[in-house]
Amino acid sequence: MGRFRVLQENLYSFFANPQSMRVLIDSESRLKPATSAPVGPVQNELISGMLAALKRSQDFLLSEQKPEGFWVGELLVDSTLVSDMVAYHHWNRSVDPEWQRKAVNHIFSKQLPDGGWNIYLNGPSEVNATIKAYLALKLAGVSVKDPRLLKAREVALHFGGVPRMNTFSKLYLALIGLYPWEYVPTIPCEVLLIGKWFHVNFWDMSNWSRGMLVPLAIINHFKPTRPVPVDLDELYPDGIHERDLALAPDPERISLRNFFLWLDRLHKLAEWFAEHGIHPFRRTALKRCEHWMLERFEGSDGLAAIFPAMLNSLIALKALGYPDDHPQVVRAAHELKKLEHVEQDSVRIEPCFSPVWDTAIVAICLRESGVPEDHPAMKKCAEWLMAKEIRFAGDWIHKNPAKVEPSGWVFEYNNQWNPDVDDTAMVLLALRKIATDNPAKRDECFQRGLKWMMTFQCKDGGWAAFDKDCTKNILEKVPFADHNAMLDPECADITARILELLGYEGWSLGHPQVKDALDYVKSQQEADGSWYGRWGVNYIYGTWQVLRGMRALNLDMSEDWLQRGKAWLESVQRDDGGWGERCNTYDDPVFKGQGPSTASQTAWAVMGLCAFDNPENPALKRGIEYLCRTQNADGSWTENETTGTGFPKVFYLKYDMYRNAWPLLALATYKQICERAAAKRNGAANA
Repeated sequence: MGRFRVLQENLYSFFANPQSMRVLIDSESRLKPATSAPVGPVQNELISGMLAALKRSQDFLLSEQKPEGFWVGELLVDSTLVSDMVAYHHWNRSVDPEWQRKAVNHIFSKQLPDGGWNIYLNGPSEVNATIKAYLALKLAGVSVKDPRLLKAREVALHFGGVPRMNTFSKLYLALIGLYPWEYVPTIPCEVLLIGKWFHVNFWDMSNWSRGMLVPLAIINHFKPTRPVPVDLDELYPDGIHERDLALAPDPERISLRNFFLWLDRLHKLAEWFAEHGIHPFRRTALKRCEHWMLERFEGSDGLAAIFPAMLNSLIALKALGYPDDHPQVVRAAHELKKLEHVEQDSVRIEPCFSPVWDTAIVAICLRESGVPEDHPAMKKCAEWLMAKEIRFAGDWIHKNPAKVEPSGWVFEYNNQWNPDVDDTAMVLLALRKIATDNPAKRDECFQRGLKWMMTFQCKDGGWAAFDKDCTKNILEKVPFADHNAMLDPECADITARILELLGYEGWSLGHPQVKDALDYVKSQQEADGSWYGRWGVNYIYGTWQVLRGMRALNLDMSEDWLQRGKAWLESVQRDDGGWGERCNTYDDPVFKGQGPSTASQTAWAVMGLCAFDNPENPALKRGIEYLCRTQNADGSWTENETTGTGFPKVFYLKYDMYRNAWPLLALATYKQICERAAAKRNGAANA
């Protein structure tokens, strides 16, 4: 047993150098018996497997860095974007038969066995995705007698057909003559004329809704219908009746919904006057919308740099009369085209690009796992991230007029009007760990970003994604708000990430902003101990981030509310040692913590348990073993589930970088708590 005592005494001192650690373990493994004996409190086999997996992951991620210094993974989504583009090309009379053939192949590849289409991997059929796919295939010439379309028709009718689609989907149908405009909720241009003095105004809408709605307001005015030679009559369960076309009123006679439905009728009357040139504010409002849209093309990869706003803006330009060869139209079409991945027999579309987000996460993972701060890849990454800081007062100033030097980062390559809090927090977590040839520049950049981010704290102590106090619930009652994204409420996951950063920076628990944020996080805990995850699926994401944030603040992790979070994570671990949760938890929390194990969600849960500094936790060790066992030979992981959230219940994303980045951070975090445990034991032995 002498050799094991030697290994125990030296094991943790070598953790800082995985290469040396591997050499030691390799030499000892030739001597150990077939059944691994425990080395101190942690099994030698688990440690060696963890270190080997960590090194493979480091090598894989370093190999994925782009020459410019960034990382970017594909954002994989449902079939609706391709379906929308098929419909757009038919509206625009710009159908490329070869492109359409590939689009048809992609759409069919996403069809479920029951005949429908879903909005997240392995999820159930959904009405909007199913009817959009059905329409795209029909437009492309697929016969309605095709068995695949017959099955799709059954699913669509089961859901209630076209009348059950959301407002934005109906508006796209109206563009090609398949839905009457009079039953599409009005999006009035005049909303941009309402000043901030009014209780509810344009700037009270979420950032992403503003980008979608302004071009839609232009479209709503011109109603540029271009009929197509197909119909969807067969997707009305009881035939086409007015009762199915009009929005259903609230059973309660006096309600906000009914008030807005009544207001929509007034808008319809105003639209009639506008069509006849009798609308005192319409010309001014149209000009304001056009200017707003064109202004935000500048410094951005398309309007808001996201697919819905980009497509809407292209249609709006054409509705305004811009010719196809106009520079603005050409640019808008080019930016939209860049989102496509065209292959030999298929085409898929990303909703946007995520280089800043992915780069910051990978940089954190690599540094925490032991890659030196002055490694060439890290230095190149730091320079790229600093160059992406936005030194421009964008749309955030309308909700956050604090006198602060503009800063912040965005999700995409270029989107200067919309820096956001979550990306900024992640970038700051990365920058503080990376060396540069100009540390003063980095420190100035960091402090500027930190001060900017801290001004976004909301009234109740939390932070949201883009705006401050964007929480006026009355906006969720307007008729066109059924995309579940009108507001940008604060959330526990972003707030906890900011607290994590502040903890690392040594902020006191007594600081007023920290105190308010802690109160907010505590108020958001569910009865079972978990936290809702707004930007990741779902309760595993929220619970991990809260526990990690609290540990960074050096809270007493034995407190009951934190122990309940730990107990919940342990209670939803799967038999294979991993964790998983599907997007159906946003529809019904009864499904929380349930789903096949994934690399990213297992990594989140592992890091949540690591917050309690006990490497001996059996659930934690099983989670580490799961990550090591499921790693691919090249250092990557395979993940066939959706773990990213766009708009709950409406739109989800599979961040392809998540499956390979978060597991590395989990392994690195476990390695760190092993080191701390060893240091504590050594200190006690030497006392």
